Amino acid sequence: MSATCEAFWGEIAPSEHLVQIYDDSTAFLDSLEGFVAGGLRANDGVLVIAVPAHRFALNERLAAAGFDLDEARANDQYIDLDADETLAQFMHNGWPDDQVFARMVAGLLNRAGKDGRRVRAFGEMVAILWDKGHTAATVRLEHLWHRLCQKDGFSLFCAYPKTGFTRDADASIREICEAHSRVVGYPPR
Repeated sequence: MSATCEAFWGEIAPSEHLVQIYDDSTAFLDSLEGFVAGGLRANDGVLVIAVPAHRFALNERLAAAGFDLDEARANDQYIDLDADETLAQFMHNGWPDDQVFARMVAGLLNRAGKDGRRVRAFGEMVAILWDKGHTAATVRLEHLWHRLCQKDGFSLFCAYPKTGFTRDADASIREICEAHSRVVGYPPR
């Protein structure tokens, strides 16, 4: 990971809601590693809700960088969850249940933020919904995350593979980017 990447992730503010639209999984994983590793180094609580391939790759990278993930998990500094399983807990008839989502995420944030830790969260649930063509549910979930991010003061990072933007890709990407406070690794809005 480059020093520039580390400096970028060290400068994010609480309540920052970032998004990355990516073509290249390696570049995305570099960003995700920087976000998570920066949090762990700063003794932040880190919540990762990702697809299995990305969780596995991230955990491999973090272990190779010297992080003791078992210890971090044991004290809830690092909570990593499967995105599909987590999404299934609050979706009802193809739509996010606001109250179930808020309770579930609040519980996770409380665990990650115990002992006064700042919290960083990463999620791919929105990308899963988007990929399945549930655009309205995706935007709703982005707004639910954003509301919690502003209310509870945690940093939130989302990511979407560019291949998921099939209908009027430029307009779709712009719509997703507008739901975030900052765009990572993609041409600016």
